[in-house]
Amino acid sequence: MGKKIKKEVEPPPKDVFDPLTIESKKAATVVLMLKSPEEDILAKACEAIYKFALKGEENKATLLELGAVEPLTKLLTHEDKIVRRNAMMIFGILASNSDVKKLLRELEVMSSVIAQLSPEEEVVIHEFASLCLANMSVEYTGKVQIFEHGGLEPLIRLLSSPDPDVKKNSIECIYNLVQDFQCRTTLQELNAIPPILELLKSEYPIIQLLALKTLGVITCDKEARTTLKDNQGLDHLTKILETKELNDLHVEALAVIANCLEDMDTMVLMQQSGSLKKVLSFAENSTIPDIQKNAAKAITKAAYDPENRKVFHEQEVEKCLVTLLGSDSDGTKIAASQAISAMCENLSCKEFFNTQGIPQIVQLLKSDNEEVREAAALALANLTTSSPANANAAAEADAIDPLINILSSKRDGAVANAATVLTNMAIQEPLRAIIQNHEIMRALLGPLHSTNTVVQSTAALTVAATACDVESRNELKNCGGLEPLIELLHSKNDEVRRHASWAIMVCAGDELMAVELCRLGALDILEEINRSLSRKNKFSEAAYNKLLNNNLSLKYSQTGYLSSSNIISDGFYDYGRINPGTKLLPLKELCLQELNDQRAILLVNNKSDISPPPSMEDKSSDVGYGRSISSSSSLRRASKEKANFRFSAGFGSPTEEKSEPASGRNTVLSRGATKEKGARKGKGKKEEEKVKEEEEVLAVPKLTESPEKEWYPPPDPEFCLYVLEVIKTILPIVNIKEQIEVLAKFVADKMGGKIAKEKLADFSWELHISELKFQLKSNVIPIGYIKKGIFYHRALLFKALADKIGVGCSLVRDEYIVDLMFHPGTLLKLRSKEADLYRFL
Repeated sequence: MGKKIKKEVEPPPKDVFDPLTIESKKAATVVLMLKSPEEDILAKACEAIYKFALKGEENKATLLELGAVEPLTKLLTHEDKIVRRNAMMIFGILASNSDVKKLLRELEVMSSVIAQLSPEEEVVIHEFASLCLANMSVEYTGKVQIFEHGGLEPLIRLLSSPDPDVKKNSIECIYNLVQDFQCRTTLQELNAIPPILELLKSEYPIIQLLALKTLGVITCDKEARTTLKDNQGLDHLTKILETKELNDLHVEALAVIANCLEDMDTMVLMQQSGSLKKVLSFAENSTIPDIQKNAAKAITKAAYDPENRKVFHEQEVEKCLVTLLGSDSDGTKIAASQAISAMCENLSCKEFFNTQGIPQIVQLLKSDNEEVREAAALALANLTTSSPANANAAAEADAIDPLINILSSKRDGAVANAATVLTNMAIQEPLRAIIQNHEIMRALLGPLHSTNTVVQSTAALTVAATACDVESRNELKNCGGLEPLIELLHSKNDEVRRHASWAIMVCAGDELMAVELCRLGALDILEEINRSLSRKNKFSEAAYNKLLNNNLSLKYSQTGYLSSSNIISDGFYDYGRINPGTKLLPLKELCLQELNDQRAILLVNNKSDISPPPSMEDKSSDVGYGRSISSSSSLRRASKEKANFRFSAGFGSPTEEKSEPASGRNTVLSRGATKEKGARKGKGKKEEEKVKEEEEVLAVPKLTESPEKEWYPPPDPEFCLYVLEVIKTILPIVNIKEQIEVLAKFVADKMGGKIAKEKLADFSWELHISELKFQLKSNVIPIGYIKKGIFYHRALLFKALADKIGVGCSLVRDEYIVDLMFHPGTLLKLRSKEADLYRFL
C-alpha cells in the first residue's frame, strides 16, 4: 500500500470576518447594536432592549438617555418582519413614559405605528401597536396626531380581533379619543357602536368596563343614542343591571342609561318595557353608594325635559329620591338633592315633596359638608319658588336658622341658593317677620360685598323682600348695608343692577331713608343709569322716582312736576329749574349763602311758634333762621283773626298767648316800625303805597344763623295762619269745584289780588322779592312773606295749601312766558276727581 497524503484545508477568504459571539452586560452596548446592518443582530438587540424596558420606568428613562428611541423608529419600517415586530414591541412598552411620548410626537412616527395595524400584520404587532397608540392617546396632542393620521378606522376594525389584548388596547385608545367632539362625530360615521356593544359580551371585565365607559361618552350625542337604541343596546344594559355577578359594571351601565333617558322616545320605550321601573327599583334598593349616586344623576339629566318629568312622576320617582336623601354617602345626598331640584319643576312633584322630602332636605342644610348644604339649598330654592305652601313647610321644619348660617358660607352657590329660599319665604308677611327677627340684614352684609354676580343679585333681591318696614331698613343702615347695596348699581351685570335698583326702591319707602340714600349718592347713580339706553331698566326708573318722591324739592327742581300724590311737607323749597346731573344744595347751605342776584328760593314751612313780643330791651337783638320769628304786623293779624294761638308742626294747636314758647326759641319785634310810620307823613299817594310795602318788608326781622343752637328751617308764621284759615273756611266746603275756586281766590288775594294786564308794569313784584331778600339777608324766602307774587308764587302756595286740606293738586313748571298774564286766581284746568293747577296766570 502506498502512503496516505494529508489533504490541506483551504483558508477562508481574506475579506470575510470571522464569526464572533459577544455577551454584553451593558444596555449602552446593545443600543449601539441597533445601528447594525445585520438583521440577526438587530432582532436580538431589540429583544434584549424589550426585556430591559419591561423591568421598570427607570430602565425606560435610561434607554431614552442612551438615545435608543431614534434608531428604533427607523426599525419600524425595516424589511425583516422579526426586526419590525421586536421594534414595535419596544415602543408599546416605552410609550407609557411621558418623555418618550413627547419625543415620539416630535419624530412624527405616528403614521409608521398606525401602519402596523394593517390586517396583514401579525397579531403580536397589532397588540403592541394598539398598546403604543393607547399610551399616546392619553395626551391631547397625541389624540390629534392619531386622528389626523387616520388611526380611528383601523382601531375600530381591531375591536373584532380574536385576541383579547388587541381588543382591550383598541377600545382603551378609542375611549381616550372620543373625549374629543370631532372624534365622536367621526366614530358615529364609522358605525362603531355595534362592535362596541359586542364587547359587552366579553368574558373579560376590563374590556366590558372600557366599552361601557366609551358608550357613556359617545351617548352624550343624540345620534349615538338613537343608534344604540336601534341596536338593542338598552337590552344589553338592562341585562347587566339584572346580573348580580356584574355588579362592578352597574355604575357605568347606569351612566349610559342616564344619557339615554334624556330622549323622550327612549323614556317611553323603557316605561313600556318595564325597564324604567326596574332601574328605579334597582337604585332604591342598592347598597352601593356609586350606583345610587349615578341613578340620581340619571334622573336629574332626564328630568330637565317636561315630558320626562311626567313619566317619572307616574313611576313615583319621588319616593326613590326621598329614600336616597337618607343615604350615608354625601355624594348620593348631593345627587338626590339635585334630582329633586330638577323634578320639582313639575307642580305635582312639588306638592308631593311638601309632606315628604322637605324635612329631610332641611336636615341636610345642617351638614358639615359644604357641597351637601349647597345642593340641599338648591333643592329648597326650587321647591319654595312660587309655592307658599312649601315655604311654610320649610319654615315649620326650622329651615330659617341654617339658611341664615349658610349666608356666611365660602361657597357662592350655597349662599345664592340660601338667599333665594329666604326671598321666597319673605314674600309671606308672617315668615318675613320671623326672618327679620334673625338679624337677616346683618347676615346679608357679606353676600352684598361678594364679587360673584349671582350672589350679589340674590342678596339684593333678599334685601328687597325683607326691607319692607322701617325697623328692617334701619337695621340695614346701621350695619352698613346701604353702601354696598348702592355700589351694586355700578355693576356691569344687568340682573345685579336690576335687583339692586329694586332693593333701593324698597328702602326708599320712608323719607329719612330716602334722604340717606340720596346722601350716599344713590340718586346720582340711578340718574346716570337711566340716561343710558343699554343700562337702564324699569326698576332703576322706579327707584329713581321713589327717591325723588321722598325728596320733592329735588324732584320739582329736576322734573318741574309734582303729582297729586306728592304731598308738600314742611321744609319743601323751590330752588328753580336745575339741569340733570346738577347737585341741589341742602336747605341749610342755601340759607347760609351770601345774598346773590339769582332767583329767590321759595320755602314752605308750617312749623313755627308765634309768641308774645319780648321786652323792649331785646328788640335790637338779631334773630337767626331756625328760631321763632314774629312781627308786629303778623301779631296784629293774629290777634284779629284768631286770638290766643300758637302754631307747631302740622296744622297748629291753640294755646294761650301768654304761655312761654315750648321750644325755648326767642321772639322779637320788628325794628324801626314806628320810625317808618312817622317818615310817611306828608308823602303822596304813590309814596305812601311804597312806604307801606317797605313796612311789610321791615316788619320781617333779620334772619341769621345762630351757631350756638341747633339749626332749624326758617319759620313762616304767615303761612301757618293761611293753613289755619284754609282749614277753618275751605275744608268744610263739600263741593270740590267750589273748594278749588275759593282756595284759588284766597291765594290770589294773599299774593296781591287781581291785577289788570295794563297795570302789570306797576305791580313791581320783583322789587318786593328783592326787598325781602335784603331784609332777610338770605336768598331763601318763606312763601307766607310774599305779598306780591306772580304765577309761580301763586301756584306753589295753592299746591301747599291744597295738600293741607286734601285737595288733589298737581304742580307743573311750564316755560315762563312773561308777556302772558291773566286774572290772578284763575284755574286753568279742572278734572273730575282732582284739580290740576298747572299755572296761575
